[in-house]
Amino acid sequence: MIDTHAHLDALDDPAGAIARARAAGVERIVSIGSGLASTLATLAIADGEEGVSVAAGIHPHQASDGESVEELTSLIDGRVVAIGEIGLDFYRDYAPRADQRCVFSEQLRLADELGKAVIVHSREADEETAEVLAEFRGTVVLHCFSSPGLLPVALERGYYVSFAGNVTYPKAVELREAAAKIPQDRLLAETDCPYLAPQPVRGKTNEPAYVVHTIAALAGARGEDADEVGRRIDVNAAAAFRLS
Repeated sequence: MIDTHAHLDALDDPAGAIARARAAGVERIVSIGSGLASTLATLAIADGEEGVSVAAGIHPHQASDGESVEELTSLIDGRVVAIGEIGLDFYRDYAPRADQRCVFSEQLRLADELGKAVIVHSREADEETAEVLAEFRGTVVLHCFSSPGLLPVALERGYYVSFAGNVTYPKAVELREAAAKIPQDRLLAETDCPYLAPQPVRGKTNEPAYVVHTIAALAGARGEDADEVGRRIDVNAAAAFRLS
């Protein structure tokens, strides 16, 4: 199995979390660098850890912090399999929306130049996210999918759709309905740890091992076998991120 989106640098004991993930059958992790300092920390965590890949990006919350895409580019090496997470967040609005759009577009151009997938954060910005992504022809992963309004666009454009622990929550009926509509070859799962612990461990600090609960919920929503869904998600992630 794979956790396609973890913030290992936000955990108190990343090495312990990686070991527990392996014990749970989660052999691969894509760990996210959110900004320059986070990317450096994430690269350090991944160094020497088999099965841990890195995504590097400037989060929309950081769009007005003065971090440049040029500086981000200087950190990208062979361990970086995607640009992300990037996108738009009009719910928190921690950065001016014009700045968010600008930094998002710049990173899409970077991903296009490097031939990397993009991991996209979109909150309360369905139409704007779809608009900015319209000209991007590379691989798109919609992370922590929670925007059913984006589902038609995702299906039409062939985006990968990744579900986090919130799909397991009792009230998340709409998310589970969306999960049932995703083609088998476009479904992904993640923890987004340390946030959004799945229902069976809700209240605990989330970590990659707990992606098994999200996979189980997706299998239930789709009427499929959990082991097969986990295997398929691993295959999908390998294709999306060009993992060996």
